[in-house]
Amino acid sequence: MKQKYAKLTDDDLKYSEGKFDEMLGKLQEKTGKTKEQLKEEIDKL
Repeated sequence: MKQKYAKLTDDDLKYSEGKFDEMLGKLQEKTGKTKEQLKEEIDKL
């Protein structure tokens, strides 16, 4: 994800158990993509 979206930091990509949606919210703000789009991209990794 960091290679694809240079604006992302390690902190943006860290999440604790139960905080996946919080991480997706941060990614959503920085990438402009929907949570569904981001989940699909993460699943492909």
